[in-house]
Amino acid sequence: MGERDAGQLYSVARLSLGPAVRFMWRIHLVDIDHVPKSGGAILAPNHISFLDSAFLLLRLPRRITFVGKAEYLDDWKTKYLFPAIGMIPVRRGGGGAANAALDAATRVIERGELFGIFPEGTRSRSGDLYKGHTGMARLALATGAPIIPVGIIGTEHIQPPGASLPRPFLPATIRFGRPIDPARYRERADDRMVLRQLTDEVMFEVRAMTGQRYVDHYATRTPDAIPPELAPVGRTPRLVAVG
Repeated sequence: MGERDAGQLYSVARLSLGPAVRFMWRIHLVDIDHVPKSGGAILAPNHISFLDSAFLLLRLPRRITFVGKAEYLDDWKTKYLFPAIGMIPVRRGGGGAANAALDAATRVIERGELFGIFPEGTRSRSGDLYKGHTGMARLALATGAPIIPVGIIGTEHIQPPGASLPRPFLPATIRFGRPIDPARYRERADDRMVLRQLTDEVMFEVRAMTGQRYVDHYATRTPDAIPPELAPVGRTPRLVAVG
């Protein structure tokens, strides 16, 4: 049992913020029985809003730890809060950052806890589902932990891309898919194509739960065309070509 990297105030956050979240938003958990009641596992949600990880942290019955962008530590509003409730900060880019994230995630799973990772790597500004990065599959093969696809619906309306504050009293749904056991891929774990196959299997399950249009390239932090109904009030959607 290694020292906890994050989440020292997880229980306090759930007790203090959980009731407020339940009052402000109707968040429906569907097929929650697909999440094992004990043991390490990887949760792989789509990412359509800033609130996705917060809602999972506060509504899921079990503790979950996420890797998040270390840029949150540059903002006084989130510098201490996010690590305290269960976010492991990692700088984007570079092999060192990827290895640090993998090591931290491995420790979480070895403690028998849930680890959350957004396969798309960043929020979808267009509402589409983007190609998944293979770090999730690498982690599953290294630890043997099952991957649980998660489909989040509705949070893009609660806090649309670019909005500074969430909209109250709107519904959201979080669907949990059947766990995907990486064991059948393990004999070919050294084959890079196996990482892609396992990742694509997870993304296919996520798409089936959310109904999103799948885009076969990686998401970027530069906004795609934001649908008008998701644009923040008073702001014109920015159209940016993505290669």
